[in-house]
Amino acid sequence: MPKVIAEVQTPGRRRRSEGKRAAILDAAEALFISEGYERAGVDAIAGRAQVSKRTVYDHFGDKETIFLRVLERVNDALVTTIRAAIDEELLPGRDLQEALTAFGHRIVDRALASSDYFAFRHLDAQQRPALRLPEADRDRPERMLEKRFAELAAEGAIRAPDPALAVRHFTALTIGLAREAVTAQRAGARPPDTAAIIADGVAAFLRAYRPG
Repeated sequence: MPKVIAEVQTPGRRRRSEGKRAAILDAAEALFISEGYERAGVDAIAGRAQVSKRTVYDHFGDKETIFLRVLERVNDALVTTIRAAIDEELLPGRDLQEALTAFGHRIVDRALASSDYFAFRHLDAQQRPALRLPEADRDRPERMLEKRFAELAAEGAIRAPDPALAVRHFTALTIGLAREAVTAQRAGARPPDTAAIIADGVAAFLRAYRPG
């Protein structure tokens, strides 16, 4: 009878394996941002992570998979930040103008100002279709906000027959304009007043969507 050899990972070995995997992703993220996908080789990723090239391949298989896992990790971190903002700011029964304003500030001050967003912008700009996340993953923040807007509509807080359209209008008037202002500042323009942008955007949104 053939002998089956099964390797059982002990907790210590599992922790070491997870630590190496995280180190590889950290190294790859830094190199993909600084060097770009084409120039960041597996040898450089292994060297920066202080693991062997074989270890990199054992964990991920190829460079394209490494890139996608890095992009997924950054996207998941952003989604977690946005989900927390929705859950903690857009609360049932809270004054809607106050809630939407606080939510807008959370996204601009925490999500868009984060290292995760910086990394996502640079990674997502890689011009290869195979290196992009599926639309279902890319649209998760909008779908989460759409669900909350649908609940607000059901509660009678807003008049939104199409919650997805309401989300697009809200983000364009607030987060989108604030993001453009911050980007312009990096290009040398004067510091933006994101608080005023969000306040004005929320007021415009409510004029269009508040019942009555």
